[in-house]
Formats: sequence, C-alpha cells, structure tokens
Amino acid sequence: MTKKLFKNYSYTFDKNEKKLITNFCKQAINQMMGDDRFRKDINSFNSIMDKLNNGSEVVKFTKEEKTRLVLQLRENAKAVKDKMDNSWFLKKWLYRSVYAQYNNLLLNKFED
Repeated sequence: MTKKLFKNYSYTFDKNEKKLITNFCKQAINQMMGDDRFRKDINSFNSIMDKLNNGSEVVKFTKEEKTRLVLQLRENAKAVKDKMDNSWFLKKWLYRSVYAQYNNLLLNKFED
C-alpha cells in the first residue's frame, strides 16, 4: 500500500452538519477561553467557523484545523457515549441523538 503525499482537506457539508460543527466550535471556544495554552486551538476553531459561515459550498481546512476538529469531535463523542451509558432512560434518549450526530459526522466525513 502506498502512502499519499498530499491529502485533500476539502469537504462538502449540508446545512445541519455546518450548524453542528459551528455549535461545536462555539462550545469548544467558550470552554478554552481565557487559557493561553489553548490559543492555537481557539484560533483553529475560529478559522473553521469563519470558513463554514462564508457561504461557500466546499470548505477547505488546513491539516491543523482538520486534526484539531476531529480530535475534539472524537473526545466529545466518547464523553457523550460514557454519559449515555451511565444515565437513565430520558437522559440516555437525549444523549443518543447528540452521539449519533457526532458519530455520523466522524464516520461519513472524517474517516481516514
């Protein structure tokens, strides 16, 4: 198997996927705000939000943006899954929807 020299970081998102990623980025920025250790993460998430909101159909990420987004999405999906597994019926039902959205986004768009 040969290794690709260059990867394509261009993605086409539907309206719901754009909204999910934008809300996720806002949430991540709010959690990291005020800590200088996360300055690169905050800049990456702000750049992702700008690219999603510019109205273009195809969104082109840098390698760093894609890596940070996928890493945080995986961590959030894992945390939601843990909460879902340890909660009662109503909470489990609410978390299942969020988990399914994160998981579908990871599997359909960011699977390597």
